[in-house]
Amino acid sequence: MNLYQEVETAAELAEAVSEEKTLSVIDLIVNGGTGSIVIIMVLFVLLFVALYIYFERIFAIKAASKIDKNFMNQIRDHVMNGKLEAAKLLCAQTDSPVARLTEKGVARIGKPLDDINTAIENAGTLEVYKLEKNVSVLATVAGAAPMIGFLGTVIGMILAFHEMASSGGQAEMGSLASGIYTAMTTTVAGLVVGIIAYIGYNHLVNRTDKVVHKMEANAVEFLDLLNEPI
Repeated sequence: MNLYQEVETAAELAEAVSEEKTLSVIDLIVNGGTGSIVIIMVLFVLLFVALYIYFERIFAIKAASKIDKNFMNQIRDHVMNGKLEAAKLLCAQTDSPVARLTEKGVARIGKPLDDINTAIENAGTLEVYKLEKNVSVLATVAGAAPMIGFLGTVIGMILAFHEMASSGGQAEMGSLASGIYTAMTTTVAGLVVGIIAYIGYNHLVNRTDKVVHKMEANAVEFLDLLNEPI
């Protein structure tokens, strides 16, 4: 009977210790001190900025990639029939980078092909700049967030060892360890924000490249149209 009671008591103690070691994320942030809270808040702001830029750009790129498959066929018909004003009107009514590049080319029909090609290239540069708007901020967040998180951990470690030095090496190991793993939460938060921003940045770059390739293909098709015999 005594043996059973001892086993039961040991199990209760183990359960109690397990409960004591369980700590929520909010507790880790709050217990990290003012510095940890400030850095976590900065990381939350960076996360919000990264998510806002990602979704704003992904919708803009998605809208830019949409174009009627018959657009170039209609442009071909208008140009071949000499209806340049109708071609310009069609480009103006189509809100897409491809249409704006084509409009630049149609407006310069009659000039040397080099001039037309240069005008299309310049317009394409402006369109790519619009597509890549604020994407560099996402790359900055991807690189800065882990470093900010690591800065919080370093500050927490300095404070933990300062407490140990101030107590003459008599600081409780429990409170010291608690301060250290609380400080580590800033690194975890920084890595999470950095990973999210990095993945979002690369996804936007890939989507932008697809739109750029589509713009280049349509520009080549338009120049080939001008080279066709009438």
